[in-house]
Amino acid sequence: MTKRFGDVVAVDDLSIAFAEGEFFTLLGPSGCGKTTTLRMIAGFEQETAGQVLIDGEDVAGLPPYKRPTNTVFQSYALFPHLSVRDNVAFGLKRKGVDRAETERRVSEELGRVGLAQEANRRPAQLSGGQQQRVALARALVNLPKVLLLDEPLGALDLKLRKGLQVELKRIQREVGITFVYVTHDQEEALTMSDRIAVMNRGRVEQVGDPEQVYDRPATSFVAGFIGVSNLMPGTVASAGARGEVKLDAGVTIKASTDGLSAGARCQAVVRPEKLQVSDPKGRADRKQPSVEGVVESSLYLGTSTQLIVRLPDSVAMTVLVPNADEAERQRLPGGGAKVRLSWAPEHMHLVPVAGPAGGDSSDG
Repeated sequence: MTKRFGDVVAVDDLSIAFAEGEFFTLLGPSGCGKTTTLRMIAGFEQETAGQVLIDGEDVAGLPPYKRPTNTVFQSYALFPHLSVRDNVAFGLKRKGVDRAETERRVSEELGRVGLAQEANRRPAQLSGGQQQRVALARALVNLPKVLLLDEPLGALDLKLRKGLQVELKRIQREVGITFVYVTHDQEEALTMSDRIAVMNRGRVEQVGDPEQVYDRPATSFVAGFIGVSNLMPGTVASAGARGEVKLDAGVTIKASTDGLSAGARCQAVVRPEKLQVSDPKGRADRKQPSVEGVVESSLYLGTSTQLIVRLPDSVAMTVLVPNADEAERQRLPGGGAKVRLSWAPEHMHLVPVAGPAGGDSSDG
């Protein structure tokens, strides 16, 4: 489907299938179109072209309250004058569900989100995390086929957010409802999702499980947006499963170049935690590709030490070394030291060179 606002294309020819019962995340920077996509599924926005099918039925034209969906917003959107119990029961009462069934389902959902003891309190008497649980219970009690969540944890502090990530995933598995989740937080997406769609400028750059999008990014945008990546520019010297890439840093390494032809520009992606640091004067492992550079900085991060190494082509490489042993940490090279960076062949992935990417400052 496509969505245009005047001359602006917010969602550009997007096509995704969500599996029943999966936790699916739309991930991307502000302005990439993820929220607009969610609002079209919910019925708050009408698509310019295309369809929204739920269980094979086209819901185009149906208002939000007639779709088999419910939405949980970042703002909670609770009724301040109603108790927790009445907030959760609101949708069922509007649908005319009988009193006994309403009480049963409300009690079940409040128990599921851990708020049974808070049923008679008002939203203002609850913490932000508790209010978000009320909003979740209010959505789940209606038994939607699809639950849509628009950055629901964005207003919470880091510790509470991490705790609720685990709770949300547990609840999703327990109820078996399809969750479609919108976030710009890469760690949140990797933690919670069965699959992730990485969006950029209204288009989907890659769809895959968390391991795929982290370890095997399809584009340089995905590689740069998901976590921290080292992107070493180069040129395909020979193509194929046993091909070679000549890096701008001055070395030629063996690599699978599937999908890339000889002469094509590319970037070799290696994650910081996959890099090994050694003395360039020492004996190199011929089975491992490597580059040499100079340490620019060393930063203690608690669980790890971060090194920034500058290569001959001026590319800055980030290296994360676990602080498992204090004596080893003390032996790490400091600023100005020449080092060799090496990695296992399976830890490098090639992506084609793309044009400049990114989103604007407004959420899409």
